[in-house]
Amino acid sequence: MTTLGLPVGITVCLFDLDGVLTRTAVVHAAAWKEMFDDFLQRRDGPGFRPFDPVADYDAYVDGRPRAEGVRSFLASRSIELPEGSDDDPPERDTVHGLGNRKNRLVLEKIRTQGVEAYPGSVRYVEAVRAAGLRTAVVSSSANCKDVLVSAGIEKLLDVRVDAVVAERLGLAGKPKPDTFLQAARELGVEPAQAAVFEDALVGMDAGRAGHFGHVIGVDRVGQAKELREHGADTVVQDLAELLDGPAVEQQ
Repeated sequence: MTTLGLPVGITVCLFDLDGVLTRTAVVHAAAWKEMFDDFLQRRDGPGFRPFDPVADYDAYVDGRPRAEGVRSFLASRSIELPEGSDDDPPERDTVHGLGNRKNRLVLEKIRTQGVEAYPGSVRYVEAVRAAGLRTAVVSSSANCKDVLVSAGIEKLLDVRVDAVVAERLGLAGKPKPDTFLQAARELGVEPAQAAVFEDALVGMDAGRAGHFGHVIGVDRVGQAKELREHGADTVVQDLAELLDGPAVEQQ
């Protein structure tokens, strides 16, 4: 392993955004909860079962494209809605309408609360670049660029593959590896030369399915065991641990 906590031969690093580089996962979880709770209460009345911002978020929406997150959670409650279209208004109870409502909420929260990058992640990405490795952000968010700019880290990433890029190129979202593979292609390397950094279980699945050289699970919520079960080669609570050494847990 190198001083970056990576195997020899890794030349590029592919970072998820929410929960890995920035503290936006909690903002997304809050927006999902507000949107789904409003919908469920209107549908089921005062005795509705609320959206759990930890269990439901991790199982059904974390790391997934927005519409797929809506479909996944609704299926867990045996709820069927019309698909609608991408431009459905947020007030419309369709898959895309609920997704657009969630997006409106998360943008409001980002505007009012701002976005902060994890200091340990910034330190690690700067060390990676100083060592001559190239970097990419791979996110299922359509707001990726705005978040990077707000957090002040846009210039630390050479390539951005987000929901906007995925839609333009027809790439499947996580747990499929397509977006990570696209980032590796844009950086001019084979998957075996790339390391994937993810906090979501579907991100682990994508890393394993893409046969990447190393997959790092970032455990922000106490799911180290699950991250390893889904394919993490190394699990850390903060990326700075990869530089510091002792806390790194490998399989």
